[in-house]
Amino acid sequence: MAEFTLNISLPDRPGSLGLLASAIGVAGGDIRGLVVVKSENGRGYDEITVAVPGNDPTDLLNVLGAIGGVEVISITPVG
Repeated sequence: MAEFTLNISLPDRPGSLGLLASAIGVAGGDIRGLVVVKSENGRGYDEITVAVPGNDPTDLLNVLGAIGGVEVISITPVG
């Protein structure tokens, strides 16, 4: 499994982070770390480290892109 760190913006409301975590699981990802960076103007900003099968995060990015209001700001390989 390859690991990636994602900087994510999502709606700052109850359940948003849980929905995001569930979507990561649906894509076959495993959350390895989570940092809540900030909340401002109705948006939450988080840094999430995720292990994905293989070396390609495309499935993960497609699943996250399908969630309304979620924006992947950046993705960086770990290591």
